[in-house]
Amino acid sequence: MTDDAPELRASDADRERVAEILRDALAEGRLDMAEFEERLESTYQARTYGELAPITRDLPAAAAPAVSLSKPPLDDGSWRSRIVGGEGTSSWAVALLSGFQRKGRWTVPRRFTCFAFMGGGEIDLREANFADREVEINCVAVMGGVSVIVPPGVEVVMRGIGIMGGFDHHEQETLPDPGAPRVIVTGVAFWGGVEVEHKVTKAERRRLREERRELRAERRENRHELHESRRERRENRHHHRHGDY
Repeated sequence: MTDDAPELRASDADRERVAEILRDALAEGRLDMAEFEERLESTYQARTYGELAPITRDLPAAAAPAVSLSKPPLDDGSWRSRIVGGEGTSSWAVALLSGFQRKGRWTVPRRFTCFAFMGGGEIDLREANFADREVEINCVAVMGGVSVIVPPGVEVVMRGIGIMGGFDHHEQETLPDPGAPRVIVTGVAFWGGVEVEHKVTKAERRRLREERRELRAERRENRHELHESRRERRENRHHHRHGDY
């Protein structure tokens, strides 16, 4: 168990893992019955990680934490698997007469700040993980621009101010996905612009194209089968009328 956030509430599963360690320690003779009962009672009374941590600290199992505050991503493609906690891969970016990019497999922090002066930046969240269910991207664009690309299903809230510039959000046509992150875009654009677009990844575009191609092929095959069926029925009617058997 780590001590990064001892005030966080412990779950029933966390308490059961600690209790299992205590049962193993009792069976191995590391604890006598009185110590086991005392620690087990403390385990089930514990409400936070900070209260659970000392209970197994002097046992060998403490080397392999019973309770982990940082959960690895499930990597199953779901939104739940992409909200991973932690501090984020990068928390800021600057473009002075130049440009910056944040894209690919990176972790968006709870607050990301960027500044573009006579330059441009791209913040691509399509393949990113998220440190929290809600993240904020603060953009300052002075005679420059910042493009924020989010995947479909993500809720976007625009709170920026444009001064001879603009904050533009090309809103998605569908409702946000349940469990998807919420991205709040704030900041100011002075003689510049901040733009938010919903786009799928290139891999997803290829998958959708392949699905459409397969669907078109299936429809062609169905039309061909229907045409052949109609032709056979016409021939059968013709033979029936003329007695050709």
